Amino acid sequence: MDKHTHSFQAEVKQILHLVTHSLYSNKEIFLRELVSNASDACDKLRFEALDNAALYEDAPNLEVRVSFDAEARTLTISDNGIGMSAEEAVAHLGTIAKSGTREFMARLEGDQKKDANLIGQFGVGFYSGFIVADRITVESRRAGLKAEEGVRWSSEGTGEFEVETITKAGRGTDVILHLREGEEEFLKTWRLKSIISKYSDHISLPILMRKEEWDAEKGEQQLTDAWESVNKASALWTRSKSEVTQEQYEDFYKQISYDTEAPLAYTHNRVEGRSEYTQLLYIPKKAPFDLWNRDKRGGVKLYVKRVFIMDDAEALMPVYLRFVKGVIDSADLPLNVSRELLQESRDVKAIREGSTKRVLSMLESLANSEDAAEREKYAAFWKDFGQVLKEGLGEDHQNQERLAKLLRFASTHADEGVSLADYVSRMKDGQEEIYYITADSLAAAKNSPQLEVFRKKGIEVLLLVDRVDEWMLSHLYEFEGKSLQSVAKGAIDLGKLQDEEEKKKAEEAAEAFKPLLEKLKTALQGRAKDVRVSTRLVDSPACIVAEAGDMSGHLARLLKQAGQAAPVSLPTLEINAEHALVKKLDGSERFDDLAQILFDQAVLAEGGQLEDPSAYVKRVNALLMG
Repeated sequence: MDKHTHSFQAEVKQILHLVTHSLYSNKEIFLRELVSNASDACDKLRFEALDNAALYEDAPNLEVRVSFDAEARTLTISDNGIGMSAEEAVAHLGTIAKSGTREFMARLEGDQKKDANLIGQFGVGFYSGFIVADRITVESRRAGLKAEEGVRWSSEGTGEFEVETITKAGRGTDVILHLREGEEEFLKTWRLKSIISKYSDHISLPILMRKEEWDAEKGEQQLTDAWESVNKASALWTRSKSEVTQEQYEDFYKQISYDTEAPLAYTHNRVEGRSEYTQLLYIPKKAPFDLWNRDKRGGVKLYVKRVFIMDDAEALMPVYLRFVKGVIDSADLPLNVSRELLQESRDVKAIREGSTKRVLSMLESLANSEDAAEREKYAAFWKDFGQVLKEGLGEDHQNQERLAKLLRFASTHADEGVSLADYVSRMKDGQEEIYYITADSLAAAKNSPQLEVFRKKGIEVLLLVDRVDEWMLSHLYEFEGKSLQSVAKGAIDLGKLQDEEEKKKAEEAAEAFKPLLEKLKTALQGRAKDVRVSTRLVDSPACIVAEAGDMSGHLARLLKQAGQAAPVSLPTLEINAEHALVKKLDGSERFDDLAQILFDQAVLAEGGQLEDPSAYVKRVNALLMG
């Protein structure tokens, strides 16, 4: 037999060092790569055999076998696919990132290319074997060649490889890894099965391993000569929806999410076009414990041609949909050389946009269903995931309008479940704005003095009590042509909702109270930007409001709680000209104290905190004592 020594191309020592030490994040991935390459070789044979059935020889059933020899410390991955000739072994195994499969696909033209969509296109996976092996031997024979035209390729990955001709009865390739010291875990059946189950369970070919049986005499498991399939060899998402039962969908969800409950909803679609991919996406029933960790990576598993690539492909789903679980299987997604990180590209963007729209469609179907049970499902979803969905208003401008329709709030008409569309449908004749108030709790919002005139006139006000609401409002300005207006900001102009007599009375009060307003401004200098007669108060003596361009008191408190500095802006004090306490102010000997008490009470009613609570207590006590 002829034996020849060759040198690797292109500074192979440095490149192999990169592959074995830096390219992969965990060792076990080498088995995924080699099994994937074996599957690719079988797919290639199947394609070439369309024109030449003789390539199957006497073995038409394609398969991958994984075996090990504990004494010899070898792990072997075998396939009966297309195999390699001596020339192909030198060309394809002697050059980093040169893929015979890639060359093969380049030769395909026209309709043939679509028929070859199962053929892999990654060229460096073979070298990942050096992560766990100090020597790799490859024995191969190309389909159609004589038995004596086999080839043996071997290398220690240090710069050279040897090639010699051998006699190999069966076609295909055996990759034999001579494991390093310390890699004994890959000589155990249970460990190999777990890796295959994790990464290669859905490869369409059977992956076979020798069965183990308990030997009572030796007190240990012993390998037998019988072979068994260790993968399911059928990707659920590649099957037609009509072939999959609801129970199978739910079982698969539980398998990939480790959830004990069935999903709230799911969608299964094959998308065709410039980017071809299959999506099977689930919405959980309950929020996971780490939902609020925005650094947590997503729950979507990425496959390329049924080969598992990564567990949490966050590039394929926006952060605000991080609760979505499922699988995306692409036919042609571009990956970097390690298969571990997605390259941002038009294909990645197309998949992310398509998957986002599909999830929103699922939610819309639940929210707008005529079936009360489906709407109740959405209400349950909103309780657990609503705050996260609100993040999308600022992150996903493309779908902002769709997201706005999915929002649900409490209001002065209902404690939960009010959509913006519901609100608009109930707006008063002449009402031009959607009114809302933000507060720390539902009780604080409901009892805010700023709502008094709205309650008197029966005008609905949205009660926003989630911490994310203030941030959301900085991105959501209007809905269906109606602008959103805070009842706690600026002077309230109810426009057509206020009759002429009310307007005239307010103007007269403002004029009559000018001297008192000036005295209050002086007494509250440094605490209040302005003092004016209110048009929003009915029962309360006073309230504080932020000017239209200023930050609300609620947002300022949230920033302070988060340890961030908030811009300093003084509020405006509004007084109720009809209230007895305000009328008592004029001419009082304790005018300054009463002014301060009036302001402090307004701060407390708004949900704020007093800078000097003890001073407030002293003033109130002095007032009570007469």
